[in-house]
Amino acid sequence: MVSRRVYNLLSICTWNYNIDISCVLFGTVLVFIVACVRMKQIVTNQTVKIPEGLTVTVKSRLVTVKGPRGVLKRSFKHLALDIRMINPRLLKVEKWFGTKKELAAVRTVCSHIENMLKGVTKGYQYKMRAVYAHFPINCVTTENNTDELIIEGNSLEDVSRSAALIQQSTTVKNKDIRKFLDGLYVSEKTTVVQDDE
Repeated sequence: MVSRRVYNLLSICTWNYNIDISCVLFGTVLVFIVACVRMKQIVTNQTVKIPEGLTVTVKSRLVTVKGPRGVLKRSFKHLALDIRMINPRLLKVEKWFGTKKELAAVRTVCSHIENMLKGVTKGYQYKMRAVYAHFPINCVTTENNTDELIIEGNSLEDVSRSAALIQQSTTVKNKDIRKFLDGLYVSEKTTVVQDDE
C-alpha cells in the first residue's frame, strides 16, 4: 500500500514532532490525515515570598493575608490549582498537566497574592481630578483649592473599581466623548504609606 520510503518519513514525523498521522484509502487515492497532538506540561509552579510581619493562611484555595493595615481574603476556587504554604515565609502555587491557558493562571494567582501583600502593608491610593471645559462640575475643594478626590483602601481591585465607576458616572452623556472630555479622571496611582527614599 504505502511505499517503504513514505512509511519511514511518516514514522520520523510521528516520533520527532509528536504528530499523529493516519492513512485512509479512498478508492485509488491515499489520503493522509495529520493531527497535531498538543503536549501538556507535567508541572508548573511559582512561589511567593511573604515579608516579615505578615501572616498568610491557605485553606482549600481560600487565601487570607493579615498585616498591619488589616485582613484581606480572596478565593481561587474557580481555578484548578494547588496553593499551599511550604513554610511560614513561602507560598507555592502549582499546576499539574495544564494547558497553555491553565498554566498562565499560575502567575496570575501569584500576582493577586502579591497585590494583597502590598495592600495590607502599604495600602492603595488613587487621586482623581475634575476636568471641565463645557459643563461645571460641583465638587467640594480642598484647602489648597484643587478639585481632587482621593480614594484609599487595602484591596487594589476595590480601589480601582471605585475609581472606574466614578469616572464612568461623571462623563458627559449624549455628546461626542472626543470633544466633551469633562469628568473626573485618575491623575495619580500611589500607596497610602509612602516609601522612604
